[in-house]
Amino acid sequence: MKRNPTDDIDAYWPSVLVERVWEYAIFRLTEDGVIASWNPGAARIKGYEAQEAIGRHFSMFYTEDDRREHIPDVALRIARERGQYESEGWRVRKDGVTFWASVVIAALHDAQGRLVGFGKIVRDTTDKRIAYEAVIESERRFRLLVQGVTDYAIFMLSPDGLVTNWNLGAARIKGYEATEVIGTHFRRFYAPEDALRGLPELGLRTAASEGRFETEGWRIRKDGSRFWANVVIDAIRDETGELIGFAKITRDVTERRTAHEELEKARAALLQSQKMEAVGKLTGGVAHDFNNVLQVVRGNLELLEGRHARDGWTKERLDKAIEAVDHGASLASQLLAFGRRQALQPIVVDPAVMIRSMDDLLRRALGEMIDVKTVIATDLWNTFVDPNHLENVVLNLAINARDAMPEGGKLTLDVSNTQLDAHYIAGADDVGAGEYVLFAITDTGTGMTAEVIERAFEPFFTTKPEGQGTGLGLSMAYGFVKQSGGHIRIYSELGYGTTIKIYLPRSTEQAAAIEPKSPVALTGGTETILVVEDDRRVQATVVETLRQLGYTVFKADNAESALAIVQSGIHIDLLFTDVVMPGAMRSTDLAAQATRSIPSLKVLFTSGYTQDAIVHGGRLDPGIQLLSKPYSREELASKIRRALGMWGAVEVELAAQADAARAATHDESARDDDAARAHRAASDLAILVVDDDGASREAISELLESMGYDVQQAADAEQAMHALIEKKTDVLLTDLALPGQSGLELARSALARDPDLKVIFASGREAPSRDEAGFDCASLRKPFSIEQLHGLIASIEDARADTGRRG
Repeated sequence: MKRNPTDDIDAYWPSVLVERVWEYAIFRLTEDGVIASWNPGAARIKGYEAQEAIGRHFSMFYTEDDRREHIPDVALRIARERGQYESEGWRVRKDGVTFWASVVIAALHDAQGRLVGFGKIVRDTTDKRIAYEAVIESERRFRLLVQGVTDYAIFMLSPDGLVTNWNLGAARIKGYEATEVIGTHFRRFYAPEDALRGLPELGLRTAASEGRFETEGWRIRKDGSRFWANVVIDAIRDETGELIGFAKITRDVTERRTAHEELEKARAALLQSQKMEAVGKLTGGVAHDFNNVLQVVRGNLELLEGRHARDGWTKERLDKAIEAVDHGASLASQLLAFGRRQALQPIVVDPAVMIRSMDDLLRRALGEMIDVKTVIATDLWNTFVDPNHLENVVLNLAINARDAMPEGGKLTLDVSNTQLDAHYIAGADDVGAGEYVLFAITDTGTGMTAEVIERAFEPFFTTKPEGQGTGLGLSMAYGFVKQSGGHIRIYSELGYGTTIKIYLPRSTEQAAAIEPKSPVALTGGTETILVVEDDRRVQATVVETLRQLGYTVFKADNAESALAIVQSGIHIDLLFTDVVMPGAMRSTDLAAQATRSIPSLKVLFTSGYTQDAIVHGGRLDPGIQLLSKPYSREELASKIRRALGMWGAVEVELAAQADAARAATHDESARDDDAARAHRAASDLAILVVDDDGASREAISELLESMGYDVQQAADAEQAMHALIEKKTDVLLTDLALPGQSGLELARSALARDPDLKVIFASGREAPSRDEAGFDCASLRKPFSIEQLHGLIASIEDARADTGRRG
């Protein structure tokens, strides 16, 4: 019997295996593409049973589009020519649902090599296709996203730094189109000086070794203009870790940099403004007092000149002295200007030296109602800081503390060494562990709530009334401390005060030399002082020192003895008493009873006990002053004068010289008095001199009296109004800076009562103009000459006389 060729084919076909495969559709096609066999996998995947598929053309599984494109015929032709055809595409099941198929068609040949049909294997890979399409869609969207981003230049680099792609943001920022830069090295975007330094290559090396490189710097656009760029370079590696390139993201942050520079400029300006506010308060008082001193000196010199002008030698010396006063006023003005322009630079500072040098500045800035205590640890470490800036911070914190103590109180400045450990920094992420110099500024003021503490460092936040504070003091302190590598923290309890702690890093380098300040000048007086001290040695030393300074001194060993002296009727100006003494009566009780007996009595306490930083109880009453032991002779003399609130050393010395001169030249003075009286013009002009500085007030009044005018004096606006009510006054000569109501406010109140009153402002500061004051006024700038004073008063008197004649 003749053998059928297909029998050989069937022999090759592993029918048993094929029949058991369910994951693949495996079937045979004739040379024309007709289905000749069908396995269970084909039935599961295609949906057709064997009897439905065998004998039909395999194109039935293709989509209509593929059939129109003759894809089935092309597949058989390629398989016939090449032996095998592989493809993927959409296929159609019996129910019309399409699936993604992986297809292999292999040509089948007999033993003689004749084509006898095709074997076809189909696998349903729809899930993979869907995942693939999702990836493709994700990549498409990512490409659209990257291309759509215009705020960032996003592009790829080869491992050698050649640009391989380019987004629209890169074109916008850099100014190049993709065709202009792809294939070129990215160093073309760097500034020439940076390219010469090898910064492009450094960025690639860093990214390759560390995975990422980030920096900021100048970059160049196509038109040659520069922009400040934030740059990130990320290394890109394949699955094996092989470096295949870099992703580079560049953002134009020129506006941010400009804004940052403007912010830094504004911050520097605000720092300067804040410093000037603090220094202004200080120097304003200094200038006022200094000009008052100069006024006293010049007034007394001119009084002497009036008596001794006929002696050529004496007049020459007086003229030189007056010239020196003018020069001193000029120097004061120049020093104030220099202080506003002083360059600030950080140096290694010995905090002990710096803080000690600030003692007088603090006391002057805070006033008599604030008791200042400075505690400096031994072996204090150095720190690297701007001393002037630190001084400004301390002054501002002290002034804030003063404002929190409107009724007076105590300010303690404690400087010590400290170490911040891991436990502390766990709650403070802005500071590292290590050695620090601690500045603790403590007041006994009103304190802060938790809400205020939380916002205290915010710029422009203030609890003060509008117009009484900028809200920049603490924020400036915060910025300065942070910039110095330090840390600042507030501790406060409402009603009990506040402590602000500043931690500045320790420096192990040698401190820069600071020129020592001039020692405090000794100041004496003629008042009577009662010294109460149980230690006989201390008592004897104090009594002798005070007597050498010119005071009349009584002494007592305890409070009971001291009270007996007070109640004996002896006039006493100052009670100087130790805080802790033996006996039943405490020093505070002594002070209370003594001031009731002598209302004008001033009290100064002294003690050798170290006070705590914040004292909840036992707080000194407002107005009580404390001199801590041990104290120097100069400190004693200075504190006594401040407690008495009287003249300083210059005024006392001048008064003593004047008394000696009058005693030695009585006859000559009498002749001079006769000449002066003859020289005076009789006048009934009544003048009220208002000045809180007694020495300046006395000097001006004596000058006016020497000219023949009727002169009254007042220390403040309240006294002045009483004087104006009690007696008709023609001229009000007042300082601008007065305690309580200002001189300008006093003048307005006085004019409301007497519109005919003439007003002259005499001050060390700029006087208001007529437009600013709202009324006619004249002014004298301290220190002024006797001619200036006489000329101004005379013009008023002449105007008054003219008015009388016209009447």
